[in-house]
Amino acid sequence: MEHQETGQRILDPIERAKLGLKVFNLPYAEAEEVIDDYVSGKDYDQASIDFFKDQVATQQHIKEKGAELLVTGGQILRIITTAFFQNLPKQPAEH
Repeated sequence: MEHQETGQRILDPIERAKLGLKVFNLPYAEAEEVIDDYVSGKDYDQASIDFFKDQVATQQHIKEKGAELLVTGGQILRIITTAFFQNLPKQPAEH
């Protein structure tokens, strides 16, 4: 596909999907290298490349925040469970 204003190619949805699968689990710096290698020497519109890189960065930010929330949720659950068991009435010992 071509960008109407520049006449350069844009990353079309199929290319973004294929490239997205390649970079999905990579750290951003490595993902950026893969993207740059893919578009290198081809006449791609820089704005479409930057837009895709921004999407990848956003997706990775969401994954990081999701992991943080999962850890925080686990910590909250542990605190609640501990408090619950500490506050259970004690059974008198039978003699």
